[in-house]
Amino acid sequence: MRERRRSPDRTGEAEAAPVSADEETPPGGQAPPGEEPPPSGEKLENKARNLVLRMLTHSPRTRAQLERSLHRREYPDEVVDAVLNGLDEVGLIDDAAFARGWVNSRQYSRHLSRRALTQELRTRGIEEETVREAVAEVSDEDEQDAARALARKSLRGSRNKDKEVRIRRALGVLGRKGYPGGLSYRIVREELEQEGLEADLPDPEL
Repeated sequence: MRERRRSPDRTGEAEAAPVSADEETPPGGQAPPGEEPPPSGEKLENKARNLVLRMLTHSPRTRAQLERSLHRREYPDEVVDAVLNGLDEVGLIDDAAFARGWVNSRQYSRHLSRRALTQELRTRGIEEETVREAVAEVSDEDEQDAARALARKSLRGSRNKDKEVRIRRALGVLGRKGYPGGLSYRIVREELEQEGLEADLPDPEL
């Protein structure tokens, strides 16, 4: 009789050790689905640079804003510095140009005071000297014209109200835009006088 082959006896063989996540990663560095490792080195820097370029394409940003965005995404400091320094060198990040553009736009469209413009630029991380240079382009005449436009609009929209209510509203509008009390009172008084109304408003700076 032909002797029947016996299957290997696996009894007593050592149980295979579990495969680690690293050992499961196939050649080429691709991790299993859902476990892709974060990029590193040059790849990480390229990813951060592409992100910054997309943000700048969408709207102008200061260096501080870009830095905060990258840090929120947990990019290492050395990657953030390398990317932003490189873009700064080629002129894609320019805080001075940003500040000038911001002042021109906001002063014209929103009639903001120099005080309000200064605060907005500071909150966007612009250095103090750059802020002063940009805001200095707004002259006293520019500021008074902007305040007058705001006061006139407020008073025109409240003609059916009592004079005291109109005064409070106009002063409130100017105050929220950052105009000092003395200028606000003078502008409102002059605008009411143009309507033929007496407006005995005290000057808060006296």
